[in-house]
Amino acid sequence: MKKMMTAFFVIAMSYTAMAQYDPGFRFGIKAGANLSNINGSNDLTLSSGGNAFNFQDNSNRSLGFVGGVFFRFGKNVYIQPEFLLSQKGGKFNVYKDGVQNSDGKVDVRFSNLDVPVLFGVRVAKFLRINAGPMASLRLSSNGKIGDSFDDITDGNSSTEFKNRLAYGYQAGVGFDFGRLSLDVRYEGNFTDIVKVNFDNATTASQFGKKSNLFQATLGFAIF
Repeated sequence: MKKMMTAFFVIAMSYTAMAQYDPGFRFGIKAGANLSNINGSNDLTLSSGGNAFNFQDNSNRSLGFVGGVFFRFGKNVYIQPEFLLSQKGGKFNVYKDGVQNSDGKVDVRFSNLDVPVLFGVRVAKFLRINAGPMASLRLSSNGKIGDSFDDITDGNSSTEFKNRLAYGYQAGVGFDFGRLSLDVRYEGNFTDIVKVNFDNATTASQFGKKSNLFQATLGFAIF
């Protein structure tokens, strides 16, 4: 036990010395909150013609958790990859021929693994600006979109969720206070986060929705 404690102390002191000698590399943890929304075309046009579904009042945002780890390479100009577990979603009403689904507003939630790679510049002692691409892998969802289709068509439909992997971007500002950091960002998608194939006896079509969110996180640099 004494040897283990000694080894742990030596490693900790080495990391501290490295951080003081080379402040151009940081590794840390971060956590915070998302305010997310799902947007896109409000109408789903069926292959047989007509607008069967209409999505309204989709300006409501959902609150979700985000947290993970970050790496920062560089000091005044840097690259910062991150691995984050992120809860996203949105709320909207679904109508078919003017009739709303029985559950009212649909509260859609997703759990994603996000991997942003940000390129940043330090513009002041405490202030950074950064932006970069992001890949987002959907790990799970609450199935509310599919449920709303089944409800409003009396079960005469089937839905298949596509695009588990989506691509987007993040951009924002960061503030550093020693080992602590605060980041505020906007996130958008280039590709649909949800693409649903809708099929029944007479129609076949699909629709897609993109996501956007505002994100605030607190970080702590371990070394």
